[in-house]
Amino acid sequence: GKRVCVCAYRGFESHSLRMWYIYVIQSINYSFRYTGMSENPSIRLKSHNAGKVKSTKAFKPFKIIYKEVCKDRLCARKREKYLKSTSGRRFIDKKLHKEGFLPDG
Repeated sequence: GKRVCVCAYRGFESHSLRMWYIYVIQSINYSFRYTGMSENPSIRLKSHNAGKVKSTKAFKPFKIIYKEVCKDRLCARKREKYLKSTSGRRFIDKKLHKEGFLPDG
């Protein structure tokens, strides 16, 4: 499911109408997960699966298992940094367990 990222920037006005997404992809063949950000996660997934991304090349193919939408690149970058942290990874795990994407364990 999609989740709107609410950033706490007072008086911050976004001049971009484009939305940014934070996505989590899971390797289909390995227990490898990657978190990234993009304006178009579907196209970005194609890049990952085509082996064009150095950090994920060895673990392809992937599927998107989680996605959030942000109002701009700055918000997306902040959220991506959090989701890559230990507590952010725990948040994703809990969310995926709750929604039935991962077995309990």
